[in-house]
Amino acid sequence: MEELPEPGEEAAEPVSAMGAAGERISVHNFCGRLSEQLVHFHAMRLRDSLFLWVGEEPQLSNLAVAMCTPRDSIPASTLLFGDSSNSTSNSLAQKLASKTKKQIFVSYNIQNTDSSFTLLVENRIKEEMAIFPDKF
Repeated sequence: MEELPEPGEEAAEPVSAMGAAGERISVHNFCGRLSEQLVHFHAMRLRDSLFLWVGEEPQLSNLAVAMCTPRDSIPASTLLFGDSSNSTSNSLAQKLASKTKKQIFVSYNIQNTDSSFTLLVENRIKEEMAIFPDKF
């Protein structure tokens, strides 16, 4: 089993691949201990979009997408699959789309959807974005 990195460390060598037009696909893994809970993050930067997975264990229970539109200041978002009563993936996707101006796919796979905990998750993502802007 692969050993997990400490918060702020890279999980492994960055993975990248050349796309059809010479664009790089970049994969960035990081984690954080938030309120005594270890949370893992997997970011995959594509040409004009970002896929972000957040979770405690390997599962993909939902997926939301958000993107900015010229007609509204709030990014449009929708849940592609998962429990529609949980809006955490949608909300996080909207915030990241607004910040990055990219199409954002988010899968939030943590049972704790309390607003104070999700704020810790958002802050950890923002911290990583500030340290490694080229990964997002």
